[in-house]
Amino acid sequence: MLRKIGKALQSKKNQKGFTLIELMIVVAIIGILAAIAIPQFAAYRARAQNKAAQSDVRNLATELIAFNADYQEFPN
Repeated sequence: MLRKIGKALQSKKNQKGFTLIELMIVVAIIGILAAIAIPQFAAYRARAQNKAAQSDVRNLATELIAFNADYQEFPN
């Protein structure tokens, strides 16, 4: 009887892998991190698009000034 228990304990020690609870904890942690990261990423994209639009307007203003310097008028 003790030999069977000893063999059962030994075989449990040799098993490799994760338990269901460990996997559920990892999934929960990843879910929490995703819940934090997704809104931050959306805000980052909105700021980047605003900066790109501002840059385009500045470039347009520079081109209009250059056009005015060449032709002494602004384009229609």
